[in-house]
Amino acid sequence: MGASADGAPVGRRVVLGLLGLGAVGVVTGSSVQGGLSRLLAPVQLRDPTGFTSLVPLGNTWRYYSVTGSVRPRDATSYRLKVSGLVDKPATYRLPDLQALHQTAFTDDFHCVTGWHVPDVPWSGVRVADLLDQAAPTADAVGVRFHSFDGTYSVNMTLEQARADDVIVALSMYGKPVTHDHGGPVRVYSGSMYGYKSTKWLSGIEVVRHNDPGYWEDRGYPLDGFIGE
Repeated sequence: MGASADGAPVGRRVVLGLLGLGAVGVVTGSSVQGGLSRLLAPVQLRDPTGFTSLVPLGNTWRYYSVTGSVRPRDATSYRLKVSGLVDKPATYRLPDLQALHQTAFTDDFHCVTGWHVPDVPWSGVRVADLLDQAAPTADAVGVRFHSFDGTYSVNMTLEQARADDVIVALSMYGKPVTHDHGGPVRVYSGSMYGYKSTKWLSGIEVVRHNDPGYWEDRGYPLDGFIGE
């Protein structure tokens, strides 16, 4: 089973209760679905099995961490490192990222397990802009995104990472990205399933190969494009 918000195991009765709540949410509409989604976030984030993310909530967010818990970072402690095969490595604080040109668009979020959230307003810095600043070397092929959960990573080719809809997201719904959503900074890749949109982003590493990341090592497609 999973774990509760205080780290204790989630038992059968709790899981059955969550399934019942989810069913109510699906029947009663989007506002209730959103409320239940936020209510379940602390439980889901402490469930590394992902079992609680299967609660039927309709088209709203599920929250998931492969580690079971992630210590928050704020504007004071947050750092994003751009490193690897680049001529100009850099470390960005949150205000540094906020001072860069922001790209904004509305797009659907698709999880590879089947649920999706429509019409999410995103805003942030294009990964392509950060790569241009860093100047990848001639032998660079891929980009590895690292999470400050200490475990998660995912890869893209340089070409994929430079797409217009691949951003270092600083805001969702017109507000800063919350910790539950992978903030203060996360990746969003509109053309790819959610496992390519690294939460709790800590590093962008330019690498020699396009190697599998966390979920690709566990059977997910390396490209991760929606519908493929």
